[in-house]
Amino acid sequence: MEKAIYLDNANVTRVADEVLDTMLTYYREKFGVPGGEFGHIYEEEAGEALWKAREAVARKINARPEEIVFTSGVTEGNNLAIKGVAEYMGRKDKVKIVTSRIERKCIMKSAEYLRNRGHDIEFVGVDAYGFVDSEALQKASAGASLISVQHVNQEIGTVQDIKEIGDIAEDVGAIFHTDATHSFLKEKIDVERMNIDIMTLSGHVIHAPLGSGALFVREGVKMEPLFHGDHKEFGKRAGHPNIPAIMGFAKAIELMKEDDIKRMMDMRDLLIKALLNIDDSILNGPKGEERVCDNVNVSFKGVEGEAILMLASAEGLIIRTGSACFSPELRYSYVLKAIGRSAEEANSSTRLTLSRYTTVEELRKGVEILENSIERLRSISPIYRKVAR
Repeated sequence: MEKAIYLDNANVTRVADEVLDTMLTYYREKFGVPGGEFGHIYEEEAGEALWKAREAVARKINARPEEIVFTSGVTEGNNLAIKGVAEYMGRKDKVKIVTSRIERKCIMKSAEYLRNRGHDIEFVGVDAYGFVDSEALQKASAGASLISVQHVNQEIGTVQDIKEIGDIAEDVGAIFHTDATHSFLKEKIDVERMNIDIMTLSGHVIHAPLGSGALFVREGVKMEPLFHGDHKEFGKRAGHPNIPAIMGFAKAIELMKEDDIKRMMDMRDLLIKALLNIDDSILNGPKGEERVCDNVNVSFKGVEGEAILMLASAEGLIIRTGSACFSPELRYSYVLKAIGRSAEEANSSTRLTLSRYTTVEELRKGVEILENSIERLRSISPIYRKVAR
């Protein structure tokens, strides 16, 4: 089989060559970790590198280096944000947390965990394109201690109006957290202008290694650490920082350019147009600037997403599906359910996500593979024949 056409970049991206080279340097030559105030040369070298990495992250979001806490990625970052704030504020009384119905599972599960510990949790609905209902959010936010709404949805690419949500949080005196995993470097983020107090970032979708990420924590925001031990990461995360992964993360930030974003945006629109030319197809999520540059999610009536994935994979096209059969819990996508898609529509969904390495030629070949796969499946599908009538 020829080299695969990889369009599952919202799941994980390949590590950039320059990132890997940087990491190898910190594995083989500069392998120290930051020490105390007076460390040996390896510790001092690692401390300086760590600070430069903080500066690289901070510059991209209009923050200060001392407000950047390095983590192992999105799951740890979101758990630390939600549980950390709740545990600290909950020392005196229960807290109220407001979030949306389409957040990542690590937010949803953290909220459920805190509900079981006696805290109040409210889930706010979204419209047919995945946008949070602002009126419902305002109503739910009364008395809230923490509001957590993602910047970009991981499945359908919806870009929320984070500035509006940040303003709502400020008005009610709540801490505002956003998961910016799928928007970092792809959308403009200004934590000051957007009134963001805590923000989750992850390297695994920007060509940095798995296990790299960061949490922006505004100065003055208090949280209980998940890991207890030394006073590393300003007392918010104990243990040795993963210097190679952190430096790889910083290098990946340096590599992403505006031209990469524009090119992905053009390819996204090309891909949406091509897939919607297939009969009985529907786009999940919004179009244009309200959709992140690298995400396309389309449902094809009469076929199972898992079957599309398997046929496409056999032809060298790597994609993802919202089918219940593809889920370990055998449940179809809760995100697609939240925007009003039926079980049939959700089970026939496919998500294709781009990277800075994706080419137009790969997209054209990928569309051809999808068209052939869908045609083949529909030709033997009693479900599609029933729908077609």
